[in-house]
Amino acid sequence: MTKKELIGKMAEASGITKVQAEKALNTFIDSVSTTLKSGDKVTLVGFGTFQVTERAGRQGINPRTKEKISIPARKSPKFVPGKALKEMVDKKKK
Repeated sequence: MTKKELIGKMAEASGITKVQAEKALNTFIDSVSTTLKSGDKVTLVGFGTFQVTERAGRQGINPRTKEKISIPARKSPKFVPGKALKEMVDKKKK
């Protein structure tokens, strides 16, 4: 599903315009991004948790030159699905 399709579904399900749904989705994305950037996590009970993980620095090899390179440590966003979301996705269609 694309962002445009999601906006359409949100608008249809909630009875608002696509412009309003797009504004709501963009606000949600901005809020989650800002929270993660500050180092906090966002927990939506039943859906999941957006959080930041630390990736350790490591040694790598440039595949072209076979030269060893140092890959620096970095932070990476991560989504951990909640129990209810896992169960819903795992249910067999009847």
